[in-house]
Amino acid sequence: MKAYSIPENIAISDSGFIFLPTTGETFTLNETGKTIFKYFQQKRNLDEIINSLLDEYEIDRLTLERDLEDFILRLKSLNLLVEL
Repeated sequence: MKAYSIPENIAISDSGFIFLPTTGETFTLNETGKTIFKYFQQKRNLDEIINSLLDEYEIDRLTLERDLEDFILRLKSLNLLVEL
């Protein structure tokens, strides 16, 4: 299973505001995105994240896995997440 990490120089505020100090870019996450981002900061693996989200939201596993993969690809493209 793939593992991911949030670069140490990236922080997220309680409101979901992210600042990327290397480029000065800012991003804002919705509540679900903020939850997933914090799970990555806590170094949870994908299975743990998926199971937590399935418990928290009313969504089927296939849809969740697809949406999570899309979110991961987006975070990686913005240099907010790195694959280990």
